[in-house]
Amino acid sequence: MESKKIIDISMELSNGTPEWPGDMPFSYELSVTKEQSGSVNVGKLQSSTHIGTHVDAPFHYDDQGIRIDELPLDIYLSKAQVVDVSGLSTISATDLKPLEEGVTALLLKTVSWKDRSHFPETWPVFDESIAEWMADNEVKLLGVDVPSVDPETSKELPMHQAMNRYQRFILEGIVLDDVAEGVYRLAALPLKIKGAEGSPVRAILYT
Repeated sequence: MESKKIIDISMELSNGTPEWPGDMPFSYELSVTKEQSGSVNVGKLQSSTHIGTHVDAPFHYDDQGIRIDELPLDIYLSKAQVVDVSGLSTISATDLKPLEEGVTALLLKTVSWKDRSHFPETWPVFDESIAEWMADNEVKLLGVDVPSVDPETSKELPMHQAMNRYQRFILEGIVLDDVAEGVYRLAALPLKIKGAEGSPVRAILYT
């Protein structure tokens, strides 16, 4: 049986992973050691639900939106196409390329988050036209290699709201620096956290 080629596109979670400014940082430590318990090590972690590579549930930006435990899981197990849009300060539908048949996830490679140990000062603007383009092309999930589909300072969250209007879904903080353009299988399942608005994921591409 031929083994799958797996590409990990997740950020590492550690005490040095940068959080959204003002949000809960990630921390992990052993709360009980094997020496203390006589049998096992047990860890404790604290974190924002939007740390590193994560998905947004619509409830994150819409009080009436569905929550993490209500998300359709097939969205995060899909045929995905990586599109290189690096070098652009604004990315709109006109910058996107035709997709292979059956693709339901669009992953945009901006290569604008160079140092993952620091929160980026800026990243490209994603135009709302992308959400309509996704609906027209039956693409359900947008993945980006930056902390958010909207700028850090935005309060109106135009891209989040456009995605919500067209019932599209969001994956943020993926790592595509060394991933070539092309079509892959994507797995990026959220944790089943009742009532939550977001969740870290272990995102992989495989062929």
